[in-house]
Amino acid sequence: MQGTRLDTARIRAARRVIDPMFLDTPLYRCEALEPDLGCAVSIKLETANPVRSFKGRGTELVASLLAGNGSRAVVCASAGNLGQALAWSGRGRGLDVTVVASRFAPAAKLDRIRALDARLELVDGDFDMARERAAALARRDGIRLVEDSLDIETCEGAATIGLELVDAVPSFDTVLIALGGGALATGVGHVLKALAPEVEVICVQPLGAPAMTRSWRQRRVVTTDTTDTIADGVAGRCPIPAVLDDLLLVADDAVLVQEASIMAGMRMLLHHAGLVVEPSAALGVAAILEDRDRFAGRHVATIVCGSNVDVDAYHRWVGAAPVRGS
Repeated sequence: MQGTRLDTARIRAARRVIDPMFLDTPLYRCEALEPDLGCAVSIKLETANPVRSFKGRGTELVASLLAGNGSRAVVCASAGNLGQALAWSGRGRGLDVTVVASRFAPAAKLDRIRALDARLELVDGDFDMARERAAALARRDGIRLVEDSLDIETCEGAATIGLELVDAVPSFDTVLIALGGGALATGVGHVLKALAPEVEVICVQPLGAPAMTRSWRQRRVVTTDTTDTIADGVAGRCPIPAVLDDLLLVADDAVLVQEASIMAGMRMLLHHAGLVVEPSAALGVAAILEDRDRFAGRHVATIVCGSNVDVDAYHRWVGAAPVRGS
C-alpha cells in the first residue's frame, strides 16, 4: 500500500515474535446480540490475556527489539492499557519500564501497572500531558521513548488481529474498530485493505473525544482543547500526523457516538455476551445502536479491545438504564 508506514510482510513476521498467549484470540458469532442490533455480529475478543487488552501484541514487538539491541530502559505515556502491556512485556525481558499516566486514569489500570513492577509517574492532567512528560523523561535520561501509534511496532502488533480476521470463515461485510491514537485502526485497517479490500473498515470514537475523527474527515490534523468521555482509552486531544496519514489510506468511514450509546453497548455485552468490558471496547456496538439501518442484514465484526475498568464506575455505567429487550 503506497505511502503507508506499515508493511504486510513485517506484520506476518510479527506473529513469530509475539508471545502466543496474545495471538489467535477468540472470534465467534454472538447470536444473542443480534435481535437488538438487527445484524449478524461477530466478536473478536482481545481481553483473554494477562493484560486484558490488545496492547500486548505491540509491546511484545517493542520489548523484543529493545532486549535484542541491549537497551534496558524504556518510558511510555499511557491511558492505562499500553502501560500495563509494556510493563508485562518488559518484565519478562529484564527491561526497566517507566510509565507516565494521568492521576485521573482508572485506579484499576494504575494499580496493575505497579503490580507489574513498572515505575509509575502521575501527572495532574490528561493523556496528552502525560505524553509531554514521558518525552521529557526520555530526553533527560537518554532512554527509549515508546509512543503509542507513532512507534510502528504498536501498529503492526495490533495489525496481527487483522490477519486473524482475514482468515475467518465466513468473511465479514464490515469491521468496527475503536479509534483513539490510531494503532489499532491503522494496523487492522491496513491488513484488511491489503488482503480483503471488499471489507468495510469503520472507525468509532466518542463524541466527547473527536480529534482523530475530525482529522480524518478534514484530512488534516485537528486538535481539541479538552475531552469529555468515559472511554478513557481513546480520549486523546492531539493526533499524530504520521498516524493520520496511515489512517486516511485504510478507513472507509469514521463515526462519533454518544456516551449513552457507549453505556448501552457495555450493558448489552454484559447481559447478552457475558463480557465485562471497558467503554472503549463497546464503541463498535454503540455505532450499530446509533445507526441500525446502516448495518441491517450485514455481518459485522467488532473488536472487544479491553476490559480494564474500575468496578465502581462500571456498575454506575451498566446500571444506568435497562437494555431494550433484555
